[in-house]
Amino acid sequence: MSKEKIILGIDPGTTIMGFGLIKVVGKKMQFMQLNELHLKKYDDHYLKLKLIFERTVELIDTYHPDEIAIEAPFFGKNVQSMLKLGRAQGVAMAAGLSREVPITEYSPKKIKMAITGNGNASKEQVAKMLQSLLSLKSLPKNLDSTDGLAAAVCHFYNQGRVDTGKSYSGWAAFVKQNPNKVNSKQ
Repeated sequence: MSKEKIILGIDPGTTIMGFGLIKVVGKKMQFMQLNELHLKKYDDHYLKLKLIFERTVELIDTYHPDEIAIEAPFFGKNVQSMLKLGRAQGVAMAAGLSREVPITEYSPKKIKMAITGNGNASKEQVAKMLQSLLSLKSLPKNLDSTDGLAAAVCHFYNQGRVDTGKSYSGWAAFVKQNPNKVNSKQ
């Protein structure tokens, strides 16, 4: 009897949050869904964060994922953009932690490497490889949802490996692994 597991992959963003879900049965993965949360029409950054949190909780409550894989923010030249992206990721992680779903972060390079074998692959190359791997009939116009799906597939490929990035099984684990983030008063 093979155990089923659902993995939710998230590509956080304050303009578009992409997400994808796969079901793992035994050693095979099956495509479930991919979609996007569009936030461009909202001017209030805090409202965007609230909507990211609510949508992530809604996905968790609807699909009951066993694990969440999330793309880690990458270091860019624009500090403000990176800060916003980090907040979006944090809010999505908080939603998962609030439902006690284990979370693993993956760098964009690690996700691209897992999907295409090339850590510098383009979004289009990642999307095309996912289309082939999961027999997707078509690809979405925006590729943020395929980036979320790629995080889930990367997590599937990295199961059982020692170095999978940072993982948190709940608030207590997050606090234990990040004491400097918890006790700072600002």
